[in-house]
Amino acid sequence: MSPPKLRFNPPLRVIHVITRLILGGAQENTLLTVEGLQCNPRFRVTLVSGPAIGPEGELVRRAREHHIDLRILPQMRRELNPARDLTVFFQLAALFRRERPHIVHTHSSKAGILGRLAARATGVPIIIHTIHGLPFHPYQAAWLNHLFVNLERLAARWTTAFISVANAMTDQAVAVGIAPRERFTTIYSGIEAELFLAPNGNRSHIRARFGIGLNDLVIGKVARLFDLKGHADVLQAAPAVLARFPQTRFLFVGDGILRQKLEAEARRLGIADRVIFAGLIQPSEMPAMIKAMDVLVHASLREGLARVLPQALLSGCPVISYDVDGAREVVVDGVTGFLVPPRSVEGLSAAMIRTLSDLTAARRMAEEGRRRCRNHFPAEVMVGRIEALYDSLIAAHRAKERPASNSASGI
Repeated sequence: MSPPKLRFNPPLRVIHVITRLILGGAQENTLLTVEGLQCNPRFRVTLVSGPAIGPEGELVRRAREHHIDLRILPQMRRELNPARDLTVFFQLAALFRRERPHIVHTHSSKAGILGRLAARATGVPIIIHTIHGLPFHPYQAAWLNHLFVNLERLAARWTTAFISVANAMTDQAVAVGIAPRERFTTIYSGIEAELFLAPNGNRSHIRARFGIGLNDLVIGKVARLFDLKGHADVLQAAPAVLARFPQTRFLFVGDGILRQKLEAEARRLGIADRVIFAGLIQPSEMPAMIKAMDVLVHASLREGLARVLPQALLSGCPVISYDVDGAREVVVDGVTGFLVPPRSVEGLSAAMIRTLSDLTAARRMAEEGRRRCRNHFPAEVMVGRIEALYDSLIAAHRAKERPASNSASGI
């Protein structure tokens, strides 16, 4: 006998599922979403994640501090492993049967596939997936891209609606036939905007902490030390910048598996004394770190829409970015910053030299970026738009059920 249909009466039960709670944009987005939703008595929210394994840091502590109902599935990992993934599927299905959520909202590729399949198998009425970044891209094997595209097309059959963190993500997903455009809604990734809008009170403190002089020029990069994040390109571009501006320091914020390799590359280039590896920095310290910079460079080769770009602009920090994915939705070339063709080391060094040559003009562009970003990127704006999407999907589901039941109660 199938269970009785759910009634959409408050509190609405929402379960978010993400592969891991490391320090990262998708994870911060998800955590801020859950924190915002749980402040609304209309929702009862649970967050499911795999363990935060690796050198990238974790957000589990913050989730606990904010009293989030967090469930850790030890077998949930980023890497493909059929036996372990099957275990996670059954664990998720068991959780959904027990909790009977009205909405399952998934994030990241692994959790997105398994979570949506388990939600479909257990009759969850509304299934949403947020695309923070697509799992297929030009920098991996064709067979793997083919696999991911087909898995995403399959999972789309079980998906009520998609959220994209940038219009570019919708364009790419539609282009490969994952789902029609009308099923996508762009909701920019929320950040704690007020922390970045605050005055630069800790600039001198942060500089002193890392041995940076008050008159030094600081070019910063915020990203995990991982493949495709572009740190090597910044190092390759650095000698040309240092030839013009020898007082420049390069500040890499983040940690990861490539740290030793990047440190060795800095030594090989003879610039090790000009490069600072700051290591892991907690999100609460990020506003102060960015405000200690004169320029922020984002050289990742794939990113849905890097949160650090609006963070920097809200801080009044000039930005340079590779022209990938959703970057141009924040960085308008020559208006709010500079865009560079991906993998163009020469273009990267030229943009850094151009910015440092006229910091007054660069800061004016950052101010224009701040004006544009402050209306779109606050966390409360993101949460409000997600709540509105939930309400519209609930209303549509009720309308769809009403003719069959001939009852106003719906499910």
